[in-house]
Amino acid sequence: MVMSVLEEMRIRSLGVIDDAVVELSPGFTAVTGETGAGKTMVVTSLGLLLGGRADPALVRIGAKNAVVEGRISVPDGASAVVRAEEAGAELDDGVLLISRTVSAEGRSRAHLGGRSVPVGLLAELADDLVAVHGQTDQQGLLKLSRQRQALDRYAGDAVAVPLAKYAGAYRRLRAISTELDEITTRARERAQEADMLRFGLDEIAAVEPRAGEDVELAAEAERLGHAEALASAATAAHGALAGNPEDPEGIDATTLVAGAHRALEAVRSHDAALGALAGRIGEIGILLGDVAGELAGYADDLDADPLRLAAVEERRAALTALTRKYGEDVGSVLTWAEQGVARLLELDGDDDRLGELTAERDALRAELGGLAQALTDARTEAAERFAAAVTAELASLAMPHARVSFEIRQTEDPEGVEVGGRPVSYGPAGVDEVELLLAPHPGAPPRPIAKGASGGELSRVMLAVEVVFAGTDPVPTYLFDEVDAGVGGKAAVEIGRRLAKLAKSAQVVVVTHLPQVAAFADRQLLVEKTNDGSVTRSGVKVLEGEERVRELSRMLAGQEDSETARAHAEELLATARADR
Repeated sequence: MVMSVLEEMRIRSLGVIDDAVVELSPGFTAVTGETGAGKTMVVTSLGLLLGGRADPALVRIGAKNAVVEGRISVPDGASAVVRAEEAGAELDDGVLLISRTVSAEGRSRAHLGGRSVPVGLLAELADDLVAVHGQTDQQGLLKLSRQRQALDRYAGDAVAVPLAKYAGAYRRLRAISTELDEITTRARERAQEADMLRFGLDEIAAVEPRAGEDVELAAEAERLGHAEALASAATAAHGALAGNPEDPEGIDATTLVAGAHRALEAVRSHDAALGALAGRIGEIGILLGDVAGELAGYADDLDADPLRLAAVEERRAALTALTRKYGEDVGSVLTWAEQGVARLLELDGDDDRLGELTAERDALRAELGGLAQALTDARTEAAERFAAAVTAELASLAMPHARVSFEIRQTEDPEGVEVGGRPVSYGPAGVDEVELLLAPHPGAPPRPIAKGASGGELSRVMLAVEVVFAGTDPVPTYLFDEVDAGVGGKAAVEIGRRLAKLAKSAQVVVVTHLPQVAAFADRQLLVEKTNDGSVTRSGVKVLEGEERVRELSRMLAGQEDSETARAHAEELLATARADR
């Protein structure tokens, strides 16, 4: 199976590193060097490439920014390739180029395959490419939530499937509970709202407004308020068009137009153009007659009754009282009334809704209890297998008598869900508290690893857990920083041997201070400072032959030329080669 491989990292202006290239390869690579030489910067650099937090304090003093560039060969079709290509990244002959820049002011930029991308995308790719473990990860393993997550990860679909069902029911129950709380805790506010709605609807119903009525009444009020002027104007206009009976000698428009029509009618047969004009004047006469008739009817029908005007103004005042409270015009008032009726029905139906929600909540709680039990059963079965696998790994790490187990327990809670005949507290991941226990030797009671494991034992437990994961949920590259902390002697040899075995199926990079671990590496890198205290391009080099023996001697005795240390170093290398 072709796996992803971290081929190279170039680090510039990061911590003590001025400009250095870390060349990596498949298999087991050990990174060694004096304390403070910058070994941990290898871990820090990879963390930045994989979307880790950008700390401006990491930028080398005097530099504007720190830059880390990486090359990772990725097989075609890998999920990381698909995600990178979706982001517009391009691969260089199967190699994914990643770059991260951190400025001294704290700004951070990320590039993937030649394209600028969000830093969060690098973190997404990290899940599929590299598993980074350091001292903080060991401390993270002490958290119960991380221990439960580790168990769930090991169990795979056996836990993931019931967990997904449980999570869906849990979200629905939370939503229903929230709605119930809103209905019950806001009962007084909702009752007050209902009373206000009823008052408003009653007030509107008493007036019985009609759509557009306010516009019609405004026009009528304007007309009634100027009735005398309108009647006078209509009468004068009628007289000008049709004549005034009180002035029989007066000349009106109808008479004049009729005279013009008669004059042209007499000669229209002699000229078609003049005949057309005669026809148009005839039309004008008809139109004048119609308008004059309408003016006469308007004047006769005009109602100047002051009582009607008072009634109109009173009606307008009633409508205005509504528009001041419920809308800009009568149309808005009617819309408010429609919405108010719907809202009142909703509020009045709260009692029915309360009953429905309560019944659904109770049913969901019962369902959730059953799903939680199934989830607990799946975790319990997986815990036995996981604990046995980790225990077997510890035997290979110089802890032959250690026993690992899991305690899966629940906390009673009167407000919880019923599981196994008793109410227990529950959360989004189920009802289980999962705790990893360690009995370091026969006769010792199992104790939580936070209390029962030394620093060295915790390192080995973490390594054992990761090795077990490698068999069920492999990651292409593992980077361990000081995984051998607190370990020495035979245990250190066994850790080196186990890391070498893990490297047969994955790329393993280990930052270590133990020669027993470094000796098992397929490749050893030395990080060393120059005289000015910085690490340059020549400060990270591959050790082979005599150089590797000298470095292992230094790690063993602090003296590169000690014959005893050299003999021990050569013995370690021979032992490691024999194991391969």
